[in-house]
Parts: sequence; C-alpha cells; structure tokens
Amino acid sequence: MPSTSRGRRKTGPSIEDVARLAGVSAQTVSRVSTGADPVREETRAKVQDAMGQLGYAPNRAARALRNGAFGTIGLIAHRFERTGEALTTEAVVEAAEAEDLSVTLLNVRTPDENQWKDAAFRLSHQAIDGLVIIRAEQVTPESLALPAGLAVAVSDSRLVGHYPAVVSDQLQGTRDAVRHLLELGHRRVHHLAGPSDSEPALVRIATWQRVMDEAGLVAPPLWQGDWSARSGYQLGQHLAADPTLTAVYCANDEMSFGLIRALHEHGLRVPQDVSVVGFDDIALSGYSSPPLTTVKQDFHRIGHELVRLVLEQLKSRGRAQQRVSIPTELIVRQTTAPPGR
Repeated sequence: MPSTSRGRRKTGPSIEDVARLAGVSAQTVSRVSTGADPVREETRAKVQDAMGQLGYAPNRAARALRNGAFGTIGLIAHRFERTGEALTTEAVVEAAEAEDLSVTLLNVRTPDENQWKDAAFRLSHQAIDGLVIIRAEQVTPESLALPAGLAVAVSDSRLVGHYPAVVSDQLQGTRDAVRHLLELGHRRVHHLAGPSDSEPALVRIATWQRVMDEAGLVAPPLWQGDWSARSGYQLGQHLAADPTLTAVYCANDEMSFGLIRALHEHGLRVPQDVSVVGFDDIALSGYSSPPLTTVKQDFHRIGHELVRLVLEQLKSRGRAQQRVSIPTELIVRQTTAPPGR
C-alpha cells in the first residue's frame, strides 16, 4: 500500500541555501540582504548572484524584527499621469533607491476625500517605514488619521504646516511671471488658473491679483481650468474673443499649450498679438512652437527633499525640518513680447 505520509510543504529557498551556493556563512548572507554591516564588494556580488539564481527574496518582516526597519517608503498621489506628479514620483523613487529603499506606490484615481483616507489607511498599515504624499488637495490632516509616529512628508497641499513639507515657491514664481509681462508693457494680464480645490492654484491666483494691485492695475476676470490642455483650449476660445487681450499667465504649461492652439485658430499670433507665460517648464516647453516662456519648478529636487525629510524623521525619532521651500525660476523664451495691438 502506498505511503500516505505527508512530506513537508515545499517553501522557497532559504538563507542557508543561498549561503551554500555562494560559499559563505548564513550570517554573511543576512548582512548583505539587510545592508546593516559592510561586506566586501566581491563577497556581496557572490551573494547577490546566488540570490538571483535561487530566486531568494529577503523576508522584510524578519528584517524589521531584527533592525526595526522594512526598507520601504509608501507614496500616495492623485493621477500619476500628470506631469508634476510623475516627475516628483520619479525623483522619489530615484532618491529612495540611492538609500537602498524600495517604494510602494498607490494611485488615488478620484479626488474624493474618502479615496485619500482609504489609500492612506491601506499604505500606513502595510510594511512601510515612512510615507510620502504628493498633492493631496482634497484632504485635511484630521481626515487622513495617520498612525502616530509614522514618518510623513508632503508636497504642496492643505497638509503643509501639519507634516514636514516640501513646497515650490509659488509666490515668487507667480510674481516673476506677472511682472515679466508688466515690464514688457502689458497693462491687462489675464490669468488662466488651476482648480479651486488646489492649494498651489489658490496661491497663484492670490499672488496674481496682488501683483496687479501693486502695479495700480485692476485684475481682469479670472478663468479657471483643471490643469489639462483641453481646459486651456476651451477657455482660450472665450479669451480669444476679447479684443483687448494681449497677455495671459497660465497656471501650468499644459493649459498654455491648449490656449495657444485656440489663439492660433482665431488668427491670433503668439507673441506678436498675445503673450503667454506658463508654469512648470516641462520638457515639451522648450520644443513647442514657439518655445514657451514659463516658470520652472524643480520637481527632481522636490522628490529628493521629500525622501530626505522622511529619512530625517526616521533617524531622529520624528524630528525634522518642517518646511523646505524650493526656488522657482522664470525661463524666458519666445512666447512673450511687448503688446502688438
């Protein structure tokens, strides 16, 4: 009669399997996988090669029990496809990898506050050491209810002031953009703004109005889009009908591109008839026709600073710089000129 005894359930390769294949001790394999102690480069390469051959993955939970860290940062953002979020996320991943950390991404598909709350709950209760939140426009610190003691860093949003934050100097960027148009001789600078639930958009609106007021000028009626080129194009259809239109400051580059197309369709030339300034300085800005005058945001630095703030909290038991302001820069190209009509 065949034996009915059950063998042990097969599991993945163990740390001892890796040690045997690499010809080192299990302790050495552990040191390589945790990065806790220095290991000779030659030995590290042998161990990593053995891990690859066997398909061995270090147990992060065990690692956390040994040294109190999972080696992972969580990141939450709304709409990774948007340029600013995508570039910031890329920089966060790059900065984390430089520190031998992995990043768990969670995309909030709709701006609903409950979506953010659910995403924050899910990530903060996983095996992460810290959390980066990018542009959580619709939430408050109370609604997120993050665990006490979790290392958190945030970018431009209503969470600034409640958690260590990295922000672009929206105020200076807008001042530079509007003053550039005023110095060219424009007296009526329109603003094609971002949505009212966006903190950066609100700062840019208020600053545009303030600069116009300081110049002794009345700000024209506000036009608000949703950051997309489509909204810039649709609003541009209305703006193009204004015979006094000579200058528009747009809250981002995508809306600028949509606006320029609408102006072109109405027979208006940029910059001969209408000057346009954007915000962000995305890669396409330097290659559009004509190349776009815009305000540069350093998304690469923002991402690296967010990771630095998380690590600073982990190393200092919660203490970290509360606010890091990243300078902006006006990039003058070929979409601005003195008024021509």
